[in-house]
Amino acid sequence: MLKHTQVVLFLMLLMSFVSVQAGGVIAPKPSAPNVAAKSHILIDYDSGRVLASDNPDQRLPPASITKLMTSYVVSHELHSGNIALDDEVLISEKAWRMIGSRSFLKVDTKVSVEALLRGMIVQSGNDAAVALAEHIAGSEEVFAQMMNQYAQQLGMVDTNYMNSTGLPDPEHYTTARDIATLSAALIRDFPAHYEWYKEKEYTYNNITQHNRNKLLWRDNSVDGLKTGHTEEAGFCLAASAQRGDMRLISVVLGTRSENARAQETQKLFNYGFRFFETHQLYQANANITDSKVWKGAQDQVSLGLAQSLAVTVPRGQYDELSANTNIQQPVIAPIEVGAELGEVEIRLGEEVVARQTLVALTAVEEGSWWRRLIDEILLWIWG
Repeated sequence: MLKHTQVVLFLMLLMSFVSVQAGGVIAPKPSAPNVAAKSHILIDYDSGRVLASDNPDQRLPPASITKLMTSYVVSHELHSGNIALDDEVLISEKAWRMIGSRSFLKVDTKVSVEALLRGMIVQSGNDAAVALAEHIAGSEEVFAQMMNQYAQQLGMVDTNYMNSTGLPDPEHYTTARDIATLSAALIRDFPAHYEWYKEKEYTYNNITQHNRNKLLWRDNSVDGLKTGHTEEAGFCLAASAQRGDMRLISVVLGTRSENARAQETQKLFNYGFRFFETHQLYQANANITDSKVWKGAQDQVSLGLAQSLAVTVPRGQYDELSANTNIQQPVIAPIEVGAELGEVEIRLGEEVVARQTLVALTAVEEGSWWRRLIDEILLWIWG
């Protein structure tokens, strides 16, 4: 006869075989890769979930990744109608004299906003960045104040800008997490301008310069964003890639070389796309549930989300998600559109992977005096 331990082992092997035959084996999700950088983060664009990170809130010099915020401010000014792409910008002596990477602008010439913007994005031109800053704000110092104001609005709590270029300054710093937040905002708010971030080269003044983001040549799914390098900052890269319906954003700061920043970013993208999947659960302003309304002209109100809700989960575990709605009670009229009346919570097992506020999708006016009186009595009786 088999001994007890042998029986247990046999049953375990049998159960494993049955699980494999039934396709019931859950794909493994290994830990995130080691990244040779001072700081890094990998997030899903749609859900915002952090898939990998190390020292993501460490304040570090961003070098030319700073130009992402310069570009964001310029794009906002364009969107607001304060400037136009065909505006001619007079190149000052300060812009012309800028050190570091340049677009080779000539002093006292006029260059269009579009040419300057593309020169700054693709060629990383410090002269182009300063020219844009002076055109919008009068001086680079005032433009830096605008950059910090936008950073605050976007929730970049560990960022402070002193210039539009990223040239070293003790008080000029940001974090990998804040850069990821800014990168997502650029993609979301100004998709037309985001097309320029995947341009592999740009020619101005008969000088062609190549984009320093090596991943644009190595990985067809990569379509941005920005490199940076100074002796103080090391080699940095903020990048985004889209495969199918899933977009990831990676930030690596303080790597040792151009190749290293590309290799470490590729490592993060391969990990994220291989082991995770993202699903849109609810669209903005779509009905999720209804709630009873007291003292109202109608006795029901439609509830949904002000923003679309996506979740990122380990690959193969989507069917294990569960959703619960928690509605504040009692819901009493009058109710305005957008009123916060509860939340929807998404769980994967015991883990809460997403939570978002439920809002009223329709308005409900007060009911008649008789309706209000009856409901007041019922509420008193039922507590």
